[in-house]
Amino acid sequence: MENPVKITALAITLNEAHNIEGYIKSLWFADEIVVVDSFSNDETVALASRHEKVKVHQRVFDNFSAQKNFAISKAKNDWVTFFDLDEEITPELANEILETFKNPTAVAYLVKRDFYFMGKRIKYSGLQNDYIVRFFNKKYCLYNANLVHETLETDGKTENLKNSLPHHTYKSFDDYTAKMHQYSALQAEMLFKKGKRPNYYHFLFRPFYRFWNQFIFRLGILDGKEGFILAYVSAFSVFKRYVNLWLLHKKLN
Repeated sequence: MENPVKITALAITLNEAHNIEGYIKSLWFADEIVVVDSFSNDETVALASRHEKVKVHQRVFDNFSAQKNFAISKAKNDWVTFFDLDEEITPELANEILETFKNPTAVAYLVKRDFYFMGKRIKYSGLQNDYIVRFFNKKYCLYNANLVHETLETDGKTENLKNSLPHHTYKSFDDYTAKMHQYSALQAEMLFKKGKRPNYYHFLFRPFYRFWNQFIFRLGILDGKEGFILAYVSAFSVFKRYVNLWLLHKKLN
């Protein structure tokens, strides 16, 4: 019997063999699962390809917006989900998506993410109200051109779903810093293309402000040592961003 639910689940992957099976299992409600892989060197593609409703495409990674928009273009259905592989799609959230799909009143739906760092739930640090679009009609939505911290631009009404989304990101300190280095490099590239040049203000004040804003004003101090680590690494990533920008300009000289 044909599946009456016509939802495509989208994902972008790179070396996600440890997550891919659980991720696919949690998407039991989807009619189709599209995986866009950045040429993983582990078993990600092999494991995903075993599943009948999974379609794998491989594409060289250039930036997050382009990668995600490519995934959207491969969806056969208008309604899609776009979860990260370190996000836990709970049965309650899956069922709410199915109920919403029956009679949608918006073109996109946001989900509140519960942030976990090194196994601990982070309740403050500026992450108290982390809402992100995870279910939408692709006819009205597209990711912007940002190389990092991409945002889904929606042409129509948006609403919030009731169930939250556990986000089990950065299981180790090294994992977190590695991703911060990647983001800093991409952000520096964005600034370079805009003709921005770093100065002492960017090297000294911006990291200092980021740390105290996140740790004190956004109540990261209430998250304990994990809150301190998050604020410290976040501040360093700002510093690293402008170092990378300075190096890009230096190459031209």
